Amino acid sequence: MIASTSTVTEVCAGAKRASRTLATLGSDVKNRALEAIADALVDRTQEILQANALDLETGREAGLSPALTDRLALDPRRIETIAAGARAIAALPDPVGEVIDGFRLPNGLDVRKVRVPLGVVAVVYEARPNVTIDAAALCLKSGNAIVLRGSSSAAHSNAVLAGIAAEAALEAGLPAGALALVAGGGREELAELATQTGSVDLIIPRGGEGLKAALKGVATVPVIFAASGNCHVYVDRSADLDAAEAIVLNAKVQRPGVCNAAETLLVHADVAAEFLPRALRALQLAGVRLHGDRRVRQVVSDLEITEATDDDWATEYLALDLAVGVVDDVRQAIEHINRYGSGHSEAIVTSDTAAARAFELEVDAACVYVNASTRFTDGGEFGMGAEIGNSTQKLHVRGPIGLRELCTFKYLIEGSGQVRG
Repeated sequence: MIASTSTVTEVCAGAKRASRTLATLGSDVKNRALEAIADALVDRTQEILQANALDLETGREAGLSPALTDRLALDPRRIETIAAGARAIAALPDPVGEVIDGFRLPNGLDVRKVRVPLGVVAVVYEARPNVTIDAAALCLKSGNAIVLRGSSSAAHSNAVLAGIAAEAALEAGLPAGALALVAGGGREELAELATQTGSVDLIIPRGGEGLKAALKGVATVPVIFAASGNCHVYVDRSADLDAAEAIVLNAKVQRPGVCNAAETLLVHADVAAEFLPRALRALQLAGVRLHGDRRVRQVVSDLEITEATDDDWATEYLALDLAVGVVDDVRQAIEHINRYGSGHSEAIVTSDTAAARAFELEVDAACVYVNASTRFTDGGEFGMGAEIGNSTQKLHVRGPIGLRELCTFKYLIEGSGQVRG
């Protein structure tokens, strides 16, 4: 299977049938399937690279930015990493069947709250072909069938990756239809997928605000948005400035095209004169284009810094651009972050316990860091094997979407003939 030639409705109906069998399979069967997928990816590396080269060439012709090109690109090392991710998921405890709670009622009924698969999960994603395997492995391990829809920019890569994974999973004993890819139908196809009520139990869009908006307007299936990451680093007055510089550089520069990269730096006024010249110079040497408020430009007048606008504060650049502002205290930093942030990942660098505690309690985000880079917001880094994305909403999942987050629960009640009076 490279890409399905069936209609979206047929693919989703097939996934629904497969999900009923998947929900009953033991961990050993699912783990063997993930190991088989990992082996097949490594064995067929050249085939994957050839498909990826076609996507990269198309991207260059379309003027794809360097950061987005990096998200799209595969090489043997990245394929090995994707395969290792599938193996890591296979090694994790199976969440299906886990007893969350259990108790006996006064009438003698035994009640268990047990984790079960959602059923069919549709994942819509942009640019990053590794998501094809990460999402498939997580869904299959958690007993869910998966319907994938990638972007046109990675069409060849996604088709080959999904085909390899589906073939390997089928040969390892998973039901036909457990992993399927739909592609090529544009916005109409997306709308059709998002309205498969009765077949699809959840849709997860992993992409920017445009994708989020497109789904909000049409989806009748429940949605968890793994959307944008307008992330901040705030350097407090008591910060270790060497650590702060390292954290800022890592958060911005290590991989600027991902959702947990920092897009805004805020600095306490008391340390701005000491910290900003060294930090902004290091950022500029790393190729970062700076957008600063009036106070930043006054402190650092010898560097090229464009004037920051409201649009800059609200922008997820996904590139080597950074908005920089000076604030008077932690309260002002929190207010700025809660106004402009996307609820993804926020960091404070401080030695002040009270400031750290205020930041932790009052910043409204899925992941809040004290003295660490925002780049750690990742299912793999959190010990979850991988992730489908990072939820920026509050129901029913927030933060990295891993195995347990792809489950719901049911109550199992056992009696001995009780009836209600």
